[in-house]
Amino acid sequence: MTDSLSPTPAPPSSLYEELGLAPALNGNGKMTALGGSRLSDGVIAAMAEAARSHVVMDELLVAAGRDLAAATGSEDVCATTGAASGIALAVAALIAGEDLARIEALPDPGGRPHEVVLPKGHAVHFGAPVRQMIALGGGRPVEVGSANKVRAAHLAAAVGERTAALMYVQSHHAVHKGMPSLAEVVAVGREHGVPVIVDAAAEEDPRAWTSTGADLVVFSGGKALGGPTSGLVCGSAALVAACRAQYAGIGRPMKVGKETVLGLVRAVREHAAPSDGGQVGRSGQGGHHDRMARLAVRLDALPGITARVVPDEAGRDIHRAQLLVDPVGAGRDATGLAAELAAGSPPVFLRDHHAGSGRLAVDPRCLTPEEEEAVVRRLRELLGAAPPN
Repeated sequence: MTDSLSPTPAPPSSLYEELGLAPALNGNGKMTALGGSRLSDGVIAAMAEAARSHVVMDELLVAAGRDLAAATGSEDVCATTGAASGIALAVAALIAGEDLARIEALPDPGGRPHEVVLPKGHAVHFGAPVRQMIALGGGRPVEVGSANKVRAAHLAAAVGERTAALMYVQSHHAVHKGMPSLAEVVAVGREHGVPVIVDAAAEEDPRAWTSTGADLVVFSGGKALGGPTSGLVCGSAALVAACRAQYAGIGRPMKVGKETVLGLVRAVREHAAPSDGGQVGRSGQGGHHDRMARLAVRLDALPGITARVVPDEAGRDIHRAQLLVDPVGAGRDATGLAAELAAGSPPVFLRDHHAGSGRLAVDPRCLTPEEEEAVVRRLRELLGAAPPN
């Protein structure tokens, strides 16, 4: 019998804690490794609505595609589980079309054109190699040029009878200097009658990319668009129909659920709507220059830290507070500081893409003001700085 006067342990405050996990403070950005976006109430409600009923999935994918197309400026959209699966489906669609026998034979392309030509500086690893996503769709990646220098002529010279597509990767992982522009890639594609696939996973303005002349443009739904873990392949009605057809083949293990589809639709609608200064809409998600400038002033006062505001390296409308870590003054290098932050409770994750060169950054997009304060407190604790009077 339990003594009614005995203290009862406080229950875990979240299912994460029931699983023995502490929700992270995400100053890294909309990263897959940290679960993508913080979802809006509207997106959460849409996903809950979907979970309460059934629907014919083929009909949902077509209807959602029409709605997503209106918001992204394309003829049609195929909803996917993410940008990575979107690349595989796009490649498969260009190789097999809607031919069921060819779809079921993939990733063996048979005698179909299947080479996907891309600049060497775009053969990135984003958590997995982009080459592997091409291969999953039945393609054979063909890298051209050098890691720091590729001309449009390199692409044109690689086009032959086995070429299925050209590919362009817009990513902070990709080399930007010395690569051909998307306009040049599209021009080569048009000259040789070869479709162009664009991986624009983390880009904020879908219409800017669907209007480039590329044949298929792939986005992540869970990054800049603010949706659940998901993706979109945008393009012509014929090519997008071929993308959806791949769910009868290599797309089967990548199938997207009804909850994700409705969450994605709601997120893209919110993203396309005029911003009221909140967290939805392009202007609400981007920028943050003034906020990061104020944070940089505070962090610059910490021992061993020189802080300043820097723009996004891939040209998106994002500003971050960059921390240049002096190992002598800070008592550890940038890699060590990032590891200590991540090992704390709660774990704090800063953007550590350039930790090897002594730089960390705070990305504001996934941090509430209260969480930002918690990040500052944790840095003060580690670096031994007294709070301001």
